[in-house]
Amino acid sequence: MRVTRNLPAVAAGAVDVPFVIKGYEEVVAADTAWNDHSHPWHELLWNERGTSTAVVGSRVWCITPTLGLWMPAGRLHSASAVAGTSYRAHFFRHGTLSALPDEPVGVEITPLLKLLLERLEEADLSPRSRTVTETMVLDVLRPSPRALLVQLPTSALLRPIVDAVRADPAGRRTLTGWASALGCSPRTLTRAFRAETGSSYVRWVASVRAQHAVRLLARGFEVDVVADAVGYRSASAFGAAFRRTTGMTPGRFRAH
Repeated sequence: MRVTRNLPAVAAGAVDVPFVIKGYEEVVAADTAWNDHSHPWHELLWNERGTSTAVVGSRVWCITPTLGLWMPAGRLHSASAVAGTSYRAHFFRHGTLSALPDEPVGVEITPLLKLLLERLEEADLSPRSRTVTETMVLDVLRPSPRALLVQLPTSALLRPIVDAVRADPAGRRTLTGWASALGCSPRTLTRAFRAETGSSYVRWVASVRAQHAVRLLARGFEVDVVADAVGYRSASAFGAAFRRTTGMTPGRFRAH
């Protein structure tokens, strides 16, 4: 069963709020999707457990317990989460200063940041302590060098490749093989991928595989099964690649 929730599109700062930072938490009982919407406040999305996805235009982010996503106020986005995901959202009043850009960006959910955010949920927190904690949160919020981000090419030339790789991330067709199938040169495809995604074909495929692996692990599949499903010849090779991308081993992520 899949549940769809409809939320409004609200301009940045259109609603005056009494908070600086406010938290929200929910465990979704079924696979859930949110329509295109936007908030009057900034939003930090992360998960206590499981995985979710946010889409802004042609960019797709996977959100995990260690990799969150900063969504600026007023930015139109859609989202989804698999059943059992415990997702967290922290809302930041529009106009609040931070080191994060006015663009969606990955944020590493460090133990310190998580501790500070959880402290803000304490009911007996004094006004002074709340102000100090909020200041510390804003101070430690930084873009992450890692991000489970896939930039989806939109051109007619690359669309067959996008559809095929996303449908079967374990596929082993090379760029040369695709060039032959599409009747163009590998150089043409290389330039197209660089122009539309900012990365090479090989790195783009690796990003698609990482996102697919995260979703399978969140559903409880064994590590070796996931490794095979996303095209790795061994669980150890998959584990090394997964850790480079997410900062966690597949086993640890699955436990979450």
